[in-house]
Amino acid sequence: MTAVIAVPLFVAVLAAWLATAAFIRLGTPLERLHAVSVLNVASGSAVTVAVFLADGATNRSLKCGFIWGLMVVCGALLSHASGRALHLRGGETR
Repeated sequence: MTAVIAVPLFVAVLAAWLATAAFIRLGTPLERLHAVSVLNVASGSAVTVAVFLADGATNRSLKCGFIWGLMVVCGALLSHASGRALHLRGGETR
């Protein structure tokens, strides 16, 4: 593995650790949803960049990009639905 590919993978792992720390630190469930959403976008995009750097524009890398795009859209929809359910259930309680 070259350093060019290792940097995005390092960013993905760093994003996972930062999101974990934020998830532990944040107080309410609605705030914690933000940490999960940031993790989905940051680590997924970094891994997708690493795949494109390793393979170029091949079928495998294009599939990875497509899966990442679906994950971003579906993750946003799921976070919105979960946040709305939490809000309807009782709002922000610490």
